[in-house]
Amino acid sequence: MTDIACTITGHRPQRFKFKYNEHYKLCVKIKKALTTEIINLYRQGVRSFWVGGSIGVDTWAAEIIIELKKQKELEEIRLCVALPFHGFKERYDSKQQTRLRDILSACDEQITVSDTESEHAYRNRNEYMINRSDCVLAVYDNDRTIHNETGMTVNYVKKKGLPIILIHPDTGAVTKA
Repeated sequence: MTDIACTITGHRPQRFKFKYNEHYKLCVKIKKALTTEIINLYRQGVRSFWVGGSIGVDTWAAEIIIELKKQKELEEIRLCVALPFHGFKERYDSKQQTRLRDILSACDEQITVSDTESEHAYRNRNEYMINRSDCVLAVYDNDRTIHNETGMTVNYVKKKGLPIILIHPDTGAVTKA
């Protein structure tokens, strides 16, 4: 049986109304929506979930998957992490470095896509994950006036014709595109 995979992507904390406050009501709602959609995808046959290792949605999704792995009925779930370049985790403060270190030690597969930091390293990482996926789960609002990494990733997904589930960053509402 071929492994069915999903890439999870989304905004960094700066984009959200609550910034870095993960106890904020909207953040909790978004994390709950992520959890629900990951479980739904698992029940539909998705086993591997790719994240990019960045702060915000990537971290939340990875930590959710690590918790879900502890449940007997979800034991086949796999966490895959693609980092954009060597030394990526050193860019963060010590708290985030610890979170990422914990994620990397618990993941089932890890790859670093580029040797050095560059603008292209992030795009290459995102395309690497999407090229290995059958669908995408994104915390994204389709706001074309905001030019960011998540928007470019979603555009690449659409160009490839993959199904995408969107969680709105300002409401937590889930839509399927």
